[in-house]
Amino acid sequence: MTVSIVREFFMWCTIINGILLIFSALMCAFAGDWIYRLHGRLFSLPRESFNVVLYAFIGVFKIFFIVFNLVPYLALEILAGA
Repeated sequence: MTVSIVREFFMWCTIINGILLIFSALMCAFAGDWIYRLHGRLFSLPRESFNVVLYAFIGVFKIFFIVFNLVPYLALEILAGA
C-alpha cells in the first residue's frame, strides 16, 4: 500500500463524512420536530433532553470527523508535498 492510496482513501473518507456531518446538522436544524416525533414513538424522552442529545451527537461527530478524517488527510497532504 502506497502513501498515495492511503491519501486517496482519507480524501474520500473526509468527503463522505463531511457530507454526512453537514446533512446531519441540517436535519437537526431544520427537521428537529420531525426527528423528535419519529424517535418519540420509540423512546420516552422530554424535548429538552432530546435537544441536548442531538447537540452532543453533532459535537461528537464533528470531533471524530476532525480527528479521524481531516487531520490524517491533511498530514498526508503535507507529507506528499515535502
